Amino acid sequence: MSIELPIASGGDATHLDGVIKVAILAVGGQGGGVLTNWIESLARTEGYSAQATSVAGVAQRTGATIYYIEMAPASVATPVFSLAPAQGDIDVMIAAEMMEAGRAIMRGFVTPDRTTLIASTHRALAVSEKMVPGDGMADAAEVRAAAETAARQLVMADMEQAAVGVGSVISASLFGALAGSGALPFKRAAFEDAIRAGGKGVEASLRAFAAGYDLAQGGKEAPAAAASTPAEAAKPAGSAGKLRAYGALLDRINALPAAVQELALPGLRKVVDFQDIAYGAEYLDRLEGILGRDNADRGYVLSREAAKYIANAMAYDDVIRVADLKTRASRFDRIEDQVGSADKLMTLTDYLHPRAEEIAGLLPAGLGARIEASPVWMKRLDRLFNKGRRIRTDRFRGFALLYVMGGLRGWRRKSRRHALEQAHLDDWLNRVIGYLPSSYDMAVEVLRCRRLIKGYSDTHTRGLSKFDRVLDGARLVETRDDGPEWVARLREAALLDEKGEALDGALKTIRSFI
Repeated sequence: MSIELPIASGGDATHLDGVIKVAILAVGGQGGGVLTNWIESLARTEGYSAQATSVAGVAQRTGATIYYIEMAPASVATPVFSLAPAQGDIDVMIAAEMMEAGRAIMRGFVTPDRTTLIASTHRALAVSEKMVPGDGMADAAEVRAAAETAARQLVMADMEQAAVGVGSVISASLFGALAGSGALPFKRAAFEDAIRAGGKGVEASLRAFAAGYDLAQGGKEAPAAAASTPAEAAKPAGSAGKLRAYGALLDRINALPAAVQELALPGLRKVVDFQDIAYGAEYLDRLEGILGRDNADRGYVLSREAAKYIANAMAYDDVIRVADLKTRASRFDRIEDQVGSADKLMTLTDYLHPRAEEIAGLLPAGLGARIEASPVWMKRLDRLFNKGRRIRTDRFRGFALLYVMGGLRGWRRKSRRHALEQAHLDDWLNRVIGYLPSSYDMAVEVLRCRRLIKGYSDTHTRGLSKFDRVLDGARLVETRDDGPEWVARLREAALLDEKGEALDGALKTIRSFI
């Protein structure tokens, strides 16, 4: 996000019309309506006239809802309130997410002669950020720098964590930050009374209010809850025999260099969760194979990267994995928490669109290979299965179907998809090892190219195609001194867009000087 600072126009900090103007930018689920009601109730209770309006944002996180409150003291006999905020005419701007603060600045709602900006520093990614194959996150540091220049008074902290840490939601901590900022002429007790008057979740909201108030007053952010150690988080449930076998894997990880252990532990957890403890042993076999050829003088960079990317490659997304994740209790708990449906009826429909390739991949390796080689059989599978299916996973039949599918992990090793993934993985690692010891940097960059392969179905196919094209480009520059830098450029170009147009341009550049 590129931030251009607004020029103040109309309005000043003296409020010649006596009206105080507050705008709130919040996306769905952040309680913008609740926060607005609290502010309006507070103003009316304190003897002010008040009016609140809202303009709904666009769906799918491409825009926030704008809540707007104007209030005037009793000394203003006949206040005339506006229905929407105007540039340069906002006294308090509250942004419930970091990029919304940036949008408020860009729209001219924040000006240095007048506006108190209260913003949460946490991120809720927009669709435009999620669409980028690589890291599409906008630069939060740029927003902070612009905010420091654009606002008369700035309150910035992770209001989401402040609220979640005490069992509440961000609207309460933002309300506390508003009180702590001193931007409104009301005492703290009046703010707290407005929460009590709401009558819902009062105690939790008051705790979050206090946390936000302290942050606005210059207090420190509450530390995040202590997480379990990687070894504890990776510990699987099972019999005593399984736990002993897993303990043996942990002993092998403890023998690795400290720099490698940091990523090897979560990598082990991932592959064991994906398949079983024996699969975790295979993961460590591959990692130790790379480590045995690594260079300690280089800080084990190659092995650190291998610990992450080998785990990602081994825990690929197939039909079994997708079904397993969709039927886990943690998923249903998360959905209920996000939509607030614990005390309501909720329906849940999953949309599935399997391709012929996914069905063939479930078959025994030999049979699946023969079917994939037959255009006739692939067309038949496509006609039978390549139709969008909506499965009600809140009902027994739909849930049972996916649950049984997700329980086929014992079959996975015999499947065509697993055979393909293992062959591709071994070919990639052999390619990496082939650059050692003479071309260490090239080995690291080729290893990192695994980042291009992710997702399921068409997403996986596109990533695999980009991966192959980048490695083809790597072959063109592998003898050059700047070969590793070119591989890195190719990889980053592949991550810029879904179609791979930037990658095409980079490959043309390479071919022009080869």
